[in-house]
Amino acid sequence: MYAIIETGGKQLKVEEGDTIFVEKLDVEAGETVVFDKVLFVGDKTAKIGNPYIKGATVTAKVEKQGKEKKVTIYKYNPKKHYHKKQGHRQPYTKLVVEKIAKTAPKAPKAEAAAAE
Repeated sequence: MYAIIETGGKQLKVEEGDTIFVEKLDVEAGETVVFDKVLFVGDKTAKIGNPYIKGATVTAKVEKQGKEKKVTIYKYNPKKHYHKKQGHRQPYTKLVVEKIAKTAPKAPKAEAAAAE
């Protein structure tokens, strides 16, 4: 089973057990993240959202936070004495997908609530 989720303004195709890199999330290593913006869930029967599937979730565990390799930006205009060198390291969060759920977990039955 696989799903297409939206995070950080990007859409990612994920399967259970996959390791993915996403835009930095504000969570500590070892914590669990639940994505509820699920656009598509596919297995024997496909389920397509409009735009999202109600109740569908993808659960992932945060493995680590980090920064990517440095990208060097160099701007140069000939005959104008213009040189500009700049570097950038994009922060990311490394996740391991644990579970894909098509629907939300069922609520406890009303009988248990009425017994109290």
